[in-house]
Amino acid sequence: MSSDNKKEGVNKIGINWYPGHMAKARRLIGEQLKLVDIVYEIIDARIPYSSKIKDIDDIIKNKPRILIMTKYDLCDQKETDKWVNYYQNKGYNVLKLNLEAKPNFKPLFEMTDQLMTSQNQKREQKGMLKRKTRVLIVGIPNVGKSTLINRLVGRKAVDVGNKPGVTKQLNWIRINERLELLDTPGILWPKLDNQKVALNLASLTAIKEEILPLFDVCEYILRTLLKYYPDKLKERYGITEIDDIIEVMDIIGKKRGCLVKGGEVDYDKVINIIMTDIKNNYFKNITFDRIDSLG
Repeated sequence: MSSDNKKEGVNKIGINWYPGHMAKARRLIGEQLKLVDIVYEIIDARIPYSSKIKDIDDIIKNKPRILIMTKYDLCDQKETDKWVNYYQNKGYNVLKLNLEAKPNFKPLFEMTDQLMTSQNQKREQKGMLKRKTRVLIVGIPNVGKSTLINRLVGRKAVDVGNKPGVTKQLNWIRINERLELLDTPGILWPKLDNQKVALNLASLTAIKEEILPLFDVCEYILRTLLKYYPDKLKERYGITEIDDIIEVMDIIGKKRGCLVKGGEVDYDKVINIIMTDIKNNYFKNITFDRIDSLG
């Protein structure tokens, strides 16, 4: 089967999947929501549209929120900033964060305090003291929630991994005397019916690798890099054009020594190289979601 036919077959199918722990997490969030003051909604700055939970409003209701773009150091900032403006124009409080460096959390704390002003004033009017702010932290898998929490705490409070599904349950974590976080597992929506969104999620390891055919994911990664970042593709793999995807895989395989007996290219190894390069952030300053794609 040609890659075009395979891609067409995938495009026609809405991906129905919904891991049990995600359904459970949604239920538990609903049970805890009454205890929450504010929501930190985490999205990946490289896919600011694809990584946003599509039915998030059904989950968090009308709670005040801060939209936090993690991995800002890895994105194409010019393109991602268009999404920042897009969300701000929709009324979101947006914050950009680089979690690998020592983050400056002062803007986050100031934004949090500002959203709590009304509640604290009501408490003061009743003769009550300010209380600790309770924040729900929510986002898709592998978007940086655990890293954010660990940076806020200043130590390893939760496990971190570059694959989805590390956090399995809800946990309350004390940040300081003013702030408490409710950590949640990464959640998605029940049906991935937008193929480009699904491929973006798979490309940046937000969904498990078996959800989509890895050949198709790698082809999408290579074609997207060629379209938007040809210099990066040339620098990493020596690729300057993509006509036949198998020929491109052959070039990468031979260049990286992914050969089996007889000199044939081992395509599984080539696929693993491409996916690993993405996971290990060898492609920096990339943003796959484009504002003009919204039409």
